[in-house]
Amino acid sequence: MKVGKDLINEIDGSVPATGEVLAWWLGQHSFIIKIKDRIIYIDPYLSDKDKRLISPFIKPEELTNAHIILGTHDHSDHIDRPAWPAIAKASPSAKFAIPEAVKKNVIEATGVSADRVIGMNDPETKEICSVKISAVASAHEFLAPDPKTGFYPCLGYVIEYGGVTVYHSGDCCIYDGLASKLKKWKIDLAFLPINGRDALRYTTGCIGNMTFQEAADLAGPLNFGLTIPSHYDMFAGNRENPKSFTDYMAAKYPTCKTMIPRYTTVFSVKAR
Repeated sequence: MKVGKDLINEIDGSVPATGEVLAWWLGQHSFIIKIKDRIIYIDPYLSDKDKRLISPFIKPEELTNAHIILGTHDHSDHIDRPAWPAIAKASPSAKFAIPEAVKKNVIEATGVSADRVIGMNDPETKEICSVKISAVASAHEFLAPDPKTGFYPCLGYVIEYGGVTVYHSGDCCIYDGLASKLKKWKIDLAFLPINGRDALRYTTGCIGNMTFQEAADLAGPLNFGLTIPSHYDMFAGNRENPKSFTDYMAAKYPTCKTMIPRYTTVFSVKAR
């Protein structure tokens, strides 16, 4: 397991084959993907806070190789406001894509230059650093679009580049229409939360996500190339056993591939 600059050097030195995506897990819902010559950080959670069960594997100032930073929604373990100024400085050419609904507040809070922050909303598709990125609304308990603007505060992203298609749901529950939206893509790699939700967490302000069964019942019928469960390891009281997901997938959708990732350990997926 590599950390810090050693991890950055490994990412820089890794060369994906044609039609291949390389990926690294940083814990929680944070992933790094590399496709061809593009390095994308999704929800990098790098602030070292006391409540974390897993310490950050990279310091914000070590993140020197980003082309794109994707933030799915404005919670601290997804859009890590304290870390963003250092990330922006360390990767001076990186672009930051986030929900349009939170763009103004995030810019004001982080000081990241407005010309580097790209607002997204379902069903927009934008080309960022030559990478095609589509926004898909996520229901973090609720869809909750702004009644005036129609902007969704929580998004997932479909990333298309180099013949590979990757979906990161962000924090999301199943809602009517989600599967239909995703059917338009042949997704090679998907990252889904499995920590679920309940009354106790909701009443204490911890809004939830798919259960492991719901994540399976999204991934299975859509036949994702490889589905990675996540968002189950970082905070006490908001956890799940990832083997529950992989076992359920194996029983119910035996032809679908899943994997429990290891921290900062590269894995690869080929386009189908």
